[in-house]
Amino acid sequence: QVQLVESGGGLVQPGGSLRLSCAASGFTFSSSSMTWVRQAPGKGLEWVSTINNDGTYTHYADSVKGRFSISRDNAKSTLSLEMKRMKSEDTAVYYCVRGDVRAASQFDEADFWGTGTQVDVSS
Repeated sequence: QVQLVESGGGLVQPGGSLRLSCAASGFTFSSSSMTWVRQAPGKGLEWVSTINNDGTYTHYADSVKGRFSISRDNAKSTLSLEMKRMKSEDTAVYYCVRGDVRAASQFDEADFWGTGTQVDVSS
């Protein structure tokens, strides 16, 4: 069955860096766009970044543009999110999602989500 397993979350100080990974299995990873979505405490889901199936196109929310970088390794079926110059407002649970789901209206349509990894940005 389809599995998406995130890792790499943790506690980081403001201005620091963190790298998240998502290990995918159970489907043809190289055929799917992939998306990172996050949910801050007490808030709704927020789109973060999307990458197309072969990694040639990437898209970022304005809140992370210039600080976050999405990438993928199709040979290893792995999705990554490099986060730099982190801010307290980046504190959230980060989810790996199959598909191109940049609009909130699309979140319910996404068929597979990981269980999430917690990221805390605090001094």
